[in-house]
Amino acid sequence: MKKIIWTIALLFSALMLTGCGKSVTDQSALKNVRSSNTINWAVEGDKKLFSLIDIRDDQEKGFDIDMAKAITREILGPKGQARFTLATSQSRIPLLKNGNVDAVIATLTITPERAKIISFSKPYFRAGKSLLVNKDSDVKSVRDLNGKTVIGIVGDNSVEVIKKVAPKAKVVAMQDYGQAVSALKSHQGDALTSDNGILYGLAAQSAGSLEVRGGTFTKEPYGIAVNQNQEPFHRAINRAVDKIQRSGEYNRLIKKWFGQVPGFNYKEMYYK
Repeated sequence: MKKIIWTIALLFSALMLTGCGKSVTDQSALKNVRSSNTINWAVEGDKKLFSLIDIRDDQEKGFDIDMAKAITREILGPKGQARFTLATSQSRIPLLKNGNVDAVIATLTITPERAKIISFSKPYFRAGKSLLVNKDSDVKSVRDLNGKTVIGIVGDNSVEVIKKVAPKAKVVAMQDYGQAVSALKSHQGDALTSDNGILYGLAAQSAGSLEVRGGTFTKEPYGIAVNQNQEPFHRAINRAVDKIQRSGEYNRLIKKWFGQVPGFNYKEMYYK
């Protein structure tokens, strides 16, 4: 009975979002954020280096968080507020489409398929797929994956990428990175694939038991997502990203979060 009531409540909420008055895409996102002096961002809470909840003070911290705050200041001024809603790989786009957040900054790869339903900013991080393995693994690069079991994340495009680059590999999709790392450590899979920055963060949390190998075998930059038909807001975000990059603040944030990560060439990420 509780499950039925909860389902009805969710359906009712969805109808309220899309069925009353103007739709989400008909409203001016830029006017709304300026009126409230707040940008509501969807972020992830389990991505060390990008957006991880610090258990010491329960605050979200990371490169994506700092970028969101910097963009908010550029658009709304020094008193503008950045608020954060935790999302998963599966929920980040639905949260945006339903109007629960104004924008998404959550290690979201720019892809043609996603660009059909949302609008992306200019790239703000040059990511690429890589491999995370146990230190005793014989997997050295993507060429060694055929015949192996590769772990991916539901909602992340890494599963589809592996099917293309290693068609004879078995791909297992996990719900989140916690499950994926546990499966990798217990040898339920031979490698975990995701974006290089995310994997270096996971390796840093592993106390030396995991390492990133093989470099990057794709180029998949991250973008900030907003709803379609929100050109003024879209342009404002692009102008903010451009200003942050040109001012030197972008390079400072890259060095802050990635400068001390073993094996990660953070200077390759610099805006030049």
